[in-house]
Amino acid sequence: MGKSVKKKQLSQGGKPADVPPVPPPLALGPSAAVLDRLWSVVVSRRNADPAASHSARLLSRGTEKVAQKFGEEAVECLIEAVAGNRDAVIAESADVLYHLIVLWVASGIRPEEVWEELKRREGVSGIAEKAARARNLALAFGLETKKIP
Repeated sequence: MGKSVKKKQLSQGGKPADVPPVPPPLALGPSAAVLDRLWSVVVSRRNADPAASHSARLLSRGTEKVAQKFGEEAVECLIEAVAGNRDAVIAESADVLYHLIVLWVASGIRPEEVWEELKRREGVSGIAEKAARARNLALAFGLETKKIP
């Protein structure tokens, strides 16, 4: 993500006043709230009739099948992105998010657990985070390495 830049504008006294940077879409609140509501709907359909609910049908097939379906949707999204089909990427992204949430439900994961992990990573360099993960994995297997992936 790029750096946020504060723009200067004139206040009523003619002096520059700080204008806050525009927040990313998910920081606005209601946009991300739809994901929490979707999770609640999927949870409520967990024990519904698979003939009447797509979520129930997916969940009845087990985590492996839910994960497979999520992967298929992700690949479809990638194909549309590579093809430059903006509208199709938006539609496929919605499918990916829905199937990810079904996967969370199948795996017993609550959205707030994911949100907390995202908060934990906020402001951490992706390069540093990946390097730390690789070092921890190497240590777990008893390997000593100074290599940064």
